[in-house]
Amino acid sequence: MPDLLIELFSEEIPARMQGKAAEDLKKLVTNGLVEAGLTYASAGAFSTPRRLALSVEGLLAESPAVKEERKGPKVGAPEQAMAGFLRSTGLTEDQLEARDDKKGQVWFAVIDKPGRPAAEIVAEVLEHAVRNFPWPKSMRWGTGALRWVRPLHSILCILSDEAGAEVVDLNIDGIASGNTTQGHRFMAPDAFSVTSFEDYAVKLKRAKVVLDASERADHIWADATNQAFAQGMEVVEDRGLLAEVAGLVEWPVVLMGKIEEQFLDLPPEVLKTSMKEHQKFFSVRNPKTGRIEQYVTVANIETADQGATILAGNGRVLSARLADGAFFWENDLRIAKGDKMQPWIDALENVTFHNKLGSQKERIERIAALAREIAPAVGADPDLAEQAARVAKADLSSEMVYEFPELQGLMGRYYADAAGMPAEVGAACEEHYSPLGPSDDVPTAPVSVTVALADKIDLLTGFWAIDEKPTGSKDPFALRRAALGVIRLLLENDVEIGLKTLWKPSVVMLISQLKLSGDTSISEDLLSFFHDRLKVFLKDKGIRHDIIDACIAMEGSDDLNLLVKRAEALSEALKTDDGENLIQGFKRANNILSKEEEKDGVSYELDPDPKFAEGDEEKALFKALDTADGVIKPAMGQGDFATAMAAMAQLRGPIDAFFEATQVNDDNPIVRRNRLCLLHRIRVICGGVADLTKVDG
Repeated sequence: MPDLLIELFSEEIPARMQGKAAEDLKKLVTNGLVEAGLTYASAGAFSTPRRLALSVEGLLAESPAVKEERKGPKVGAPEQAMAGFLRSTGLTEDQLEARDDKKGQVWFAVIDKPGRPAAEIVAEVLEHAVRNFPWPKSMRWGTGALRWVRPLHSILCILSDEAGAEVVDLNIDGIASGNTTQGHRFMAPDAFSVTSFEDYAVKLKRAKVVLDASERADHIWADATNQAFAQGMEVVEDRGLLAEVAGLVEWPVVLMGKIEEQFLDLPPEVLKTSMKEHQKFFSVRNPKTGRIEQYVTVANIETADQGATILAGNGRVLSARLADGAFFWENDLRIAKGDKMQPWIDALENVTFHNKLGSQKERIERIAALAREIAPAVGADPDLAEQAARVAKADLSSEMVYEFPELQGLMGRYYADAAGMPAEVGAACEEHYSPLGPSDDVPTAPVSVTVALADKIDLLTGFWAIDEKPTGSKDPFALRRAALGVIRLLLENDVEIGLKTLWKPSVVMLISQLKLSGDTSISEDLLSFFHDRLKVFLKDKGIRHDIIDACIAMEGSDDLNLLVKRAEALSEALKTDDGENLIQGFKRANNILSKEEEKDGVSYELDPDPKFAEGDEEKALFKALDTADGVIKPAMGQGDFATAMAAMAQLRGPIDAFFEATQVNDDNPIVRRNRLCLLHRIRVICGGVADLTKVDG
């Protein structure tokens, strides 16, 4: 069985595209081979800035011969039907077979497909893959029709076995396949031939190219941390930057340089962001001072002076960048200290948030008023919450955030501290955007939680008021993320407040401030949206949708904290044998009662009388219901859902025994009515915990 090696050699591929491109090449080629009948043992994809490579081991030497049968039209079918069938099979009518079928004779075509050599199939599959490659962006170069992310220079494609290597004959827009490639652009630019993947990998490394991206990343991280450790420093971990830098070099050479003393007092986040975004440098921290004092850069070449010239050039560029940062920082500090950020807040009056929702300053006014309203429910000081909300977005007008938008919020904390504002205000400036995703940390400080809730609630109610809701997969204003943020803020901080209460002041302000017309009764629709988001959130925690639906149907379901506690308790109760079987007993009681109420045209809502109970099982059910009711009602009033659910599950045995021993529709009308009222009591007691009719089972 031969092994296949493919390399597509081009100009530099953007680092962010390399990993996916390697996997796309693997998927396109291996899927095409399997569809053509060529199975294989294993496959591996690799990428460097200038090449995509694929190794396929244990490939069949040729595709197996196949006999295919196709059923055609009936014998005597119209000419057009016959002509179409013959075209699809490539046969003539005398080559068809007439066979008996359920409704008479039918034509069958038997097509023999002989096996094809692997080289022929590989050539077809690879050409199709190259011409249809799913680059996010591509270009047409030269005079051909081929589009590629960067100009494609050569194609290496060989099949190798014990007898040697064979070049797969292929030509794409004048680029003929071969068995040669090139090494490092500067240190080993000469072409060389290869005979197998092992030979290819060894010769590439000899030619100063590390083929495996993960190997390059591991080398960079190990060398960087070792150099930092030797000087008593530590590298600030950044996996995203590490993956990107590994895609920028074929032969990583790690160098460590120093930041000029005049920039060391800049906020560490400014240093890290400037070096990462502009230079792709790793930050190196002094663990004793906590300051960022050095940096790590990764070159793509070895030099005679061990990188001294490279570091000198990088240092000059970095100093210029950091000088800009220092200038922005000093200007911003003057405004923060002298004017308490007010000029920035005023400037937001000229920044449109949305053409239907007003300016950023108008939005800040709404958030501040809402924060004051909801602060008591979160346990925050209303004055501090309002103050924090008014300055939380002020840094959007600062020069530093204009240069580095990703620092918004964080710089707000620095500026609030510089303005002499309380620490809670500064923390809220930084944390009010959180959580930004399912794995992001959730603020816990009351003022931060209050402002974060107000910010997200205003966003949601605003876009609901102007009917700009998420549709399908489109959510341009990240409203699903905002709703998940509200859910996590409420649940993880154990805030018990109804959503309708939470957003009512916001809706009132929107109507007044923006003079919205038309239907503004958005509460129920927005609540339904939150419930859908909650289902997705709880599904990851192992709580079924039907259980959540059973709890949503209960009164007060806009209090997400209580709703989740109820759902968790019901979920745990239904995991027990008693809880699971109780659902069957409850549904039996509910179905019988509903059927009889419909037939009789009455509701059996009177309290059943124990004096009409005849059997021991019926008497036992009366006692069990009294006991459960005595536990469930106070437990539900205190929000002790676990106790209520456990008491409800205890009804399983008495209900089962009642149905086994008792006929509900007794001949005595008084007894029958009393038993139907007893079933109604089962419905009421169990239904007070959750709407069990919505639970599957």
